[in-house]
Order: sequence, then C-alpha cells, then structure tokens
Amino acid sequence: MRLSFFHRRVRRGAFMTAAFAGVVALVVTSCGGGNGGLGPVQQGPADSTAVPTATPREEEPELIGRGVRAPELRGIVSWLNSEPLTLAELRGKVVLIDFWTYTCINCLRTFPFLREWHEKYADQGLVIIGVHTPEFAFERDLNNVREAAERNMLTYPIALDNDYATWNAFQNRYWPRKYLIDKDGFIRYDHAGEGRYEATENVIKRLLAEIGADVQAEVSVTDPQPGPLSAARLVTRELYAGLRGALSGQIGNFVRSAIGQPYDYALPKSLKENRIYLKGSWVVGEEASRHARSTEAFEDEVVLRYWARSVNLVIRPEGDEPFDLKVTLDGKPLEDYDAGPDIRFDDNGESYVRVDTPRLYVLVSSPVADGHELRLSSNSDAFALFAFTFGVGEQD
Repeated sequence: MRLSFFHRRVRRGAFMTAAFAGVVALVVTSCGGGNGGLGPVQQGPADSTAVPTATPREEEPELIGRGVRAPELRGIVSWLNSEPLTLAELRGKVVLIDFWTYTCINCLRTFPFLREWHEKYADQGLVIIGVHTPEFAFERDLNNVREAAERNMLTYPIALDNDYATWNAFQNRYWPRKYLIDKDGFIRYDHAGEGRYEATENVIKRLLAEIGADVQAEVSVTDPQPGPLSAARLVTRELYAGLRGALSGQIGNFVRSAIGQPYDYALPKSLKENRIYLKGSWVVGEEASRHARSTEAFEDEVVLRYWARSVNLVIRPEGDEPFDLKVTLDGKPLEDYDAGPDIRFDDNGESYVRVDTPRLYVLVSSPVADGHELRLSSNSDAFALFAFTFGVGEQD
C-alpha cells in the first residue's frame, strides 16, 4: 500500500489506526514497497517506510455496528464508465469506494478481485466506485486514466479526484483503500492495502443480504499466497527517483547543487544495495530523474542493486515518440524466466522495454527472490523514471 506523499514520514508498519475517531479499524497488509504485505522493516534510506507483517488468512473482521455516515463524493473533475454519481442517490445499495492511482502496483494487484466482485454482485445491489486520486502529475490526465482503466478492464464507475477533495473528506492517506458503505449510507468496513480479499467479500455478502439479496451461495475469492517472511525481511522497499527520494538518500550519488539542472553523474567505486545510481547526464527533478541528452551507444545508465523477486518501474516518456529502454540483469540480458511481461527481446537476444505511455512497467519477474544488479539505459532524452517497487509474493 502506498502512503500519500503528504504522510510518507509516518511509518507504514505502524498504522493500526482508526479512520474516523477510532470507529473503523484498519488492517494494513501491504505497502508501497510492493511486497504483498509481508515482513517487518529492513535496512534502507532514512526516509524509507516499514513493511507491515500480515498473513493472508486473518480472522474475518466484524461488521462495524453503525459506523459513521460516509462523506459525500466531492470535487470530482471527471467520470469514466458512468454519469456523475452521489452517495445520496445510491441509498438502498451497497457501495464499495476504492481509492487508487494507476501507477501503484499495490492497486493494480487488487483489480482482479474488484473485477470479479463487480461481475458477481452488480446486479445484486453492489456499486463499486473507483476514486482515482493521483500520486504523480501525469496521473491527473483524463486520457491517461482512461487508457489505464481500459488496459486493466475496469468497467465500473471511476471518479477522478484530482484535487484530493474526496480523499480528504474520507480522511484517507493510503493507496489502495476500500470502504464498504451500507444501504443507509454508513461506513461498515474499511481496509487499507492489499489482501483480505476473502474477508472483504464476506462483508460484501453480509451487507447485500441486509438489502434482501440472495448471495450467500456465492463462493468467496481466496487470498493469494504471500512470499516467505524471510524474503519479506530482505526485500528492497519502494524507491523514488525524484527529489522525495533523492533528498532522503534513495539516489546514492545525488548531488544537491544540481537539483533541476543537467549534471554528469559518475558511479562511485562501490555501490550500496537498495539505492538508485545515475551514470551520465541526468536532471533530478521534483517527481522524476530525466535523461538529459540523446546518446548513441547506451552510455548513460541507471544502476540498482536490489533484493526481490519482481521489479516494477513507473516511466513517463517526455515526448510523443516511443523509445526503447535496454534492461540487463547481473551484466547480461534477461533470461525468459526472469523477464517481466513488458520485456521484449531483439534478434540478438538483447532485452528491452518499449516505452510508449506513462505507466508502471514490469521489468523483472524471477522465479524466486534473490539479490541482483539491474541496469537500465536508453539513448533517448525522453526517458524519465519516477519510482521503483519490488515484490516477493505469489501475486507480484
């Protein structure tokens, strides 16, 4: 689960808190590090955040008796898949509010379950509303969100909360986060992060039963298996390539005097684990590091030593033309069994990614978690990298 930038200095492993005056219990089962909800904190940059411990099969949470009345949706700038909706007009139905942002790997991993619930229960009285609250500036673009919704086959209503109005009304701080609202408009269940899908569906069925729907015969989904706790203790946590990461030590060779301007970075003699390193000409900006020149021989690089099973990277092409990003693992092209779904291979067996839209790209998906050195290089000056996330679990 991602913590919003405004609250990143709160450690993720510590929020067994309440959303509304202690009424709605949070169960945190994942974090921005993308590890599927496993393991305690590991060593990393001072501003990194903890990975909370959880198991996929926890006791089913009790329904909150009456909870508090859900605040109304507000400040929505656009809708997808629906005319504008209000919670007031949805009285008599069960509403699932899902806060998400389309480059968040933790959000993406919840989509199969949301799609299934929409398919199974929309005709029984369940209304899912995906409230898209952006982390990065390019996620405010309606076309980008529309493409992401289509790519992920999301057909339920989506509300663009670009100014955080609904986010703030719910006093939310996390991606993803799900609230279940009953027929009378009261919040009866609240879950932040991934996981607890079976428990969440059981609550959906109980709330639907309150409006007379016959859904108890429906078989609830099961939770994917997490990786071993030993892996979760080692996994590299989320790394940001803009100033938020650079100023907290996540870019290992960052030069403060070069903020916002091209700088010729050199690799140090030794590279620390769990740090981003830049080689060649780069501009470190507010949200991203951008390649600052066009090259011919892939001489400028991003280097990262990590420990995980999977590696994801949020990339935005700065121009309109797509470009290729060369990817190597431990000094060699990726093998088929290590390649993420976005990896391609040329006629010489070199591994690369075709970057054509701003989104999260899955670079590595190895059979097991282990330590590796990842190198990325592009000849294009349109290459801008925003954030790495990592995983160890079954669903990563």
